Amino acid sequence: MLTGKTKSGFVYCIPESRLDNMELLDALVGIDKGDGTQLPRAVDLLLGSEMKQKLYDHLRTEQGNVPVKETAAELLEIMQGGQRAKNS
Repeated sequence: MLTGKTKSGFVYCIPESRLDNMELLDALVGIDKGDGTQLPRAVDLLLGSEMKQKLYDHLRTEQGNVPVKETAAELLEIMQGGQRAKNS
């Protein structure tokens, strides 16, 4: 499991199997090449639909929208800062 907490306070727990995914890599490469349309796909592939919704709710503004820049920043932080939890 990849677990952690972002600076904004979002707590995540991602199964290792989600990390070994060529489609996730494709989406991340797309983002890196400037294709912002790959961001929702990457978030969904990494977090799954339930945790993706929790992230969106965590980032939702008073106006009800989910900011793109903050979502991208959270994804980057998750990818860089997670810790692998031992199976016990």
